[in-house]
Amino acid sequence: MKVYHGSYTKITEIDLSLCEPQRDFGKGFYVTKYLSQAKYWAFRKGIRAHSEGVVTAFEFDENAYIDSKFKVLCFETYNNKWFDFVIKNRKSRELTHDYDIIEGPVADDKIQRRLQRFLDGEITREQFFKQLTHPNPSHQICFCTLSSLQMLKAVDYKIIINIEDIGEKVVEKLITDFGKLEKEASEIFYSSDTFAKLSDYNTRFFTKPWQEIYEMLKKEIASFPPVG
Repeated sequence: MKVYHGSYTKITEIDLSLCEPQRDFGKGFYVTKYLSQAKYWAFRKGIRAHSEGVVTAFEFDENAYIDSKFKVLCFETYNNKWFDFVIKNRKSRELTHDYDIIEGPVADDKIQRRLQRFLDGEITREQFFKQLTHPNPSHQICFCTLSSLQMLKAVDYKIIINIEDIGEKVVEKLITDFGKLEKEASEIFYSSDTFAKLSDYNTRFFTKPWQEIYEMLKKEIASFPPVG
């Protein structure tokens, strides 16, 4: 199976010690069979790290599911067992299980907020599932042990987006066209609605040429109220 990992950097070597705790299935290396989902995470992590977003593609040897040396857990859908498992992992910074590989749906942003509301005592389990209507298709596989990583082989990389590169070009044009100092030009761009839209993956503005982003910004600047 071809699977993907979205990050702010190329994955040349997997170091489980660098993986974040309190994730859905605990601390581990996560991949998905959906390229669009990996692109989304690459975009978000790239923005957060002020770098390009990168998707690393892997070949996953599914023989791991029938190999007796691996302990595997699979969730077909959102259900009570998935819910209990995710809640347990999100509560603890320590690994709460001894599985090598875990597969199941993702707690995306909306579902994460509902999980947090449950953890905060704001909603019940029943209310959580009642609100869970028509979730977007999602998928993740978590590799929790060094031995399980042997079933992954990186095959290629794909650069997704470099917001910083677009920003540098736009700021340079602001400096030359409007005679702004670099600090002022940067503040105008990075506090603008144009940048907010550029930073929103769903707008797909990051696929546009930087010149088009600059024209959008100029129109926004023209609508600013006069100073003084």
